[in-house]
Amino acid sequence: MDPDRIRSSFPAPSYRGNQEAALADIRDAFAAGNDVVLVRAPTGSGKSLLARAIAGAARTVEEASPAQATGAYYTTPQVSQLDDVAADDLLDDLNVIRGKSNYTCILPGEETTPVNQAPCARQRGYDCSVKHRCPYYSDRAIASNRSIAAMTLAYFMQTAGSDVFRKRDVVVVDEAHGLAEWAEMYAAIELSPETVPVWDDVTVPDVTNAEVGPVERTSRFAEQLAGVCERAKDDLLARDELTPEQAARRDRLQELRSELNYFVEDYRDRDSATTWVVDQPGGADSPLTVKPLDPEKYLSHTVWERGNKFALLSATILNKAAFCRQVGLDPDRVALVDVGHTFPVENRPLYDVTQGKMTYEHRDETLPKVARLCLQLMARHPDEKGLIHAHSYAIADRLAEKFREFGVAARVRTHGRADRDAQLEEWKATDRPEVFVSVKMEEALDLRGDLCRWQVLCKAPYLNTGDSRVARRLEEGQWAWYHRAALRTVIQACGRVVRAPDDYGDTYLADSSLLDLFDRAEHDTPSWFRDQVDRLSTPDLPEFDPAAALAGVDAEPGPSGIAGGSPGGTRSGRNAGGRSGRGGSSSSAGGGRGGAGSTSRSIGSASGSSTASSSSSSSSDGDDDPMADHPLSDVWGE
Repeated sequence: MDPDRIRSSFPAPSYRGNQEAALADIRDAFAAGNDVVLVRAPTGSGKSLLARAIAGAARTVEEASPAQATGAYYTTPQVSQLDDVAADDLLDDLNVIRGKSNYTCILPGEETTPVNQAPCARQRGYDCSVKHRCPYYSDRAIASNRSIAAMTLAYFMQTAGSDVFRKRDVVVVDEAHGLAEWAEMYAAIELSPETVPVWDDVTVPDVTNAEVGPVERTSRFAEQLAGVCERAKDDLLARDELTPEQAARRDRLQELRSELNYFVEDYRDRDSATTWVVDQPGGADSPLTVKPLDPEKYLSHTVWERGNKFALLSATILNKAAFCRQVGLDPDRVALVDVGHTFPVENRPLYDVTQGKMTYEHRDETLPKVARLCLQLMARHPDEKGLIHAHSYAIADRLAEKFREFGVAARVRTHGRADRDAQLEEWKATDRPEVFVSVKMEEALDLRGDLCRWQVLCKAPYLNTGDSRVARRLEEGQWAWYHRAALRTVIQACGRVVRAPDDYGDTYLADSSLLDLFDRAEHDTPSWFRDQVDRLSTPDLPEFDPAAALAGVDAEPGPSGIAGGSPGGTRSGRNAGGRSGRGGSSSSAGGGRGGAGSTSRSIGSASGSSTASSSSSSSSDGDDDPMADHPLSDVWGE
C-alpha cells in the first residue's frame, strides 16, 4: 500500500465538508505503520468516496512481485449500501459481485432459474456453452481480475479460501461497526426442521439437561448430524442429474456439514478465544441454536487473513479498545481517525417528549401515551412525512391498533416481514404526508429532504436479554457493551432524516429509558452527538386532536381505510397548533396521490388490514420478537 496515493485516488472532482482533512489523517495513520485504521465518520461524510480513495492506494500489479498481494476489496454488511455503490457514477470502477442466488440463468427455458440451481449446478459434468456470458460468472471474472472488487460482507466471508478471490493488499469495510455481531450471526448454526434437510433422520437430544454440559452434548450431536449430512449429500452427488430442489438440498447439506464441523473443531480447540453457547428452550426433539461469542478465529479466517491493510469505516465505532477486543485486533496496531460533523447541530434537534418507560412491565401503561403523542406530532407536522421507529413488530402492531381506534389510519402506513421493502419503497415514493410505522429501519436508510422530516424513537433499542449471548455477557458484567450497543442504534437512527448540511429533520424521544441511556453511555458518545444531546429540549405540542393529525391529507377521522375526502388531494397550510419550522418546502404541497383512490397501504385499508395479524407472531412483547432473539436485533432488520 502506498498511503501517499490516497489523496490522488479520491474519485470526486472536489472535496466537501471534512473530506480533505480526513484523507490526510487516514494517510498519516497508514504511513505511521498501522495495519488497521478505524475511520469514525458521521452521516454526510461521504464514506464511500473515502473508501474508494483508500482502496486506490493498494499495491498494483506493476508494483508487485509474483508472491505479493495486489488490489483491494470493498465490502459492506448492507445490501442497500452495495446497491448505492453500484449506482454511483463516481464509483464505477468498484466492480460489484453478488452471490449466485442473485443472478438468473440465460439458457432457453431457464430464464427464471437462479444460477445456483441452473443446469450447471444440477447436472454432473455439464458444459455450459454460454458460461462466458453468464451474468454471475461474468461479474465474478471481472471483479476477480480488476483492481477493486466490491461485495457484501456475507459474500466476502463465504469466499474465504477461494482460489478466485484471494488475499489482496487492502480491504475496506464500510459500515463496520457491527463486524463482531455479523461474524457471530454468520458463525451461528440454527438447527430446526426448516434448516436441516435430514431432520427426520436423526434423534435430537435434550442438550440442556445433559450431565456433560449443553455445549459438549451439542458437539457430540453435531458430529453425528454432520455424518448424516455427508451421506445424504454423497447420495445426491452420485446422481447424474438433479432437480432444482435437489440441487438446493445438496448445497444446504454441504453448507450445514461445514458449519457443524467448524463448530466442533473450534469448540475443541483449547487455544480458541471463542465461547460457544446453546439455546434449546423446547427440550428433546426440538430446534436448537449454537451461537459463538467473540468469534476471533472465524474473523481471522474470513476477514483478517484476506488483506495486508484494513480500513474500517462507520459513524458508530464508539470505543476503540472495546471494538478491537470484540473483533480480535491488537489495539497497538490500530489507529482511530475521527471525522468532524459538518451538519449544523440546530438542523438535527432531539426533542424530549418522553411518556414513560417502554420496558415490558411498563408498556401497557406507556404505549397508549406514545400513540397519543404520535397524533400530536402528526398535527405538528401536518404536511410532512414522518417515520416511527417501533423497535419490534409487537410494538408496531399495538401502535397500529391505537391509530385505528383514533381514526387516523388514512395517514399511516405499516409493513410486515414479507412486504417490508415494498412498503418502504412505496412510502418513499408517495407525495402524501404519510407516517410510516417501521421495524428495524434504524440503519442503511437515506431519507434526505422531503422524504422524511421527522421521526419518533418509541423504545430504547436495548438488546434482548433473553438471547443467550447477551445474557452471558451481562452475567460477566459487560454492561458498558450493552449500553454501547443501544447507543449505537440510536445514533444510527438519528442519522436517517438529516443527510446533508442544508437538510433538516426532527427526532422525538418517546421512551424515558433513552435519557437514562445517554447518561450511562456518556463516555462512549461521539462529541458531535453529545452536542445534540446537550441541546435536548421539550417542544410545545398541539392538543390531541385526530382531525388535526389528518390536516395534511384529504380525510376525516374514521375507523378504517382512506377516510373521507376526494382522491388526490392534500390540504395546504398548517392548523393553529402546527409546527413553525426552519423553512423549506412542504413534502406534499400542491397535491399528492392520496385520497380514496390511492393504492398506498394504510393500516386500516383493505389491502393492509391484515398487517397486524400477519406480523405479530406469537410474541406478546417486542423484546421477545423472533428477530429480537438475534445478536443483530438492534441493527440488521430482516
